Amino acid sequence: MALLADLAAHRGARFVEMVNRLALPRDSLVRTLEAAVTAGWVMRNPGHGHPLRPEYLLTPLGQRMAAGALSIATAQIGLGLGPGALTRWGMPLIRAIGPGEARFNDLARALAPATPRALSQGLQALAVNELVGRAVVDGWPPASLYRLTAGGLQLAKAA
Repeated sequence: MALLADLAAHRGARFVEMVNRLALPRDSLVRTLEAAVTAGWVMRNPGHGHPLRPEYLLTPLGQRMAAGALSIATAQIGLGLGPGALTRWGMPLIRAIGPGEARFNDLARALAPATPRALSQGLQALAVNELVGRAVVDGWPPASLYRLTAGGLQLAKAA
C-alpha cells in the first residue's frame, strides 16, 4: 500500500528513492516490487536510461489501486504513523473490525488465509499505535473484544 501511494504521489520513482522514502530494507522492497509487477499494478519504465527518469511506474490498474492507497497514506500521516506502522494484516483487520466490536475468532474466520500468529501480531501492532482497543470479557472461557479507536475509525473511513 505504501509503495502504491509513493508511486502515485511522485508519478513513478527510482528504486533508491523508494528505499529512502519508505524506510524499507532493500530485499523487502525488491519482493514488494516483484509482487506488484506480477499483480499488474506496477511496471518497469520501458524508457528507463536517463538518470532523472523513474525506473518504476504505475499501470492503469495500479493507478486505480493507488488512489485508495494514497488516501490511506494521507490518513496515516495525519495520525502521525510512519509507512511501516501497519503490518500486512493491519488494514484488513481494521476493515474486519469495522465500527462495532469483533472477537478474535470472528476476525480469524473473516480473514481466513491469515494465521492466528499473523492476526495476533497485527492486533498487537494496531494496539501499540492506538488504533485498536482490547477489552477482556469475564466468563468461561474469557474472550477478547476488539474495537477501533478514533484513529482506527479515521483509517477505516480512508479505506
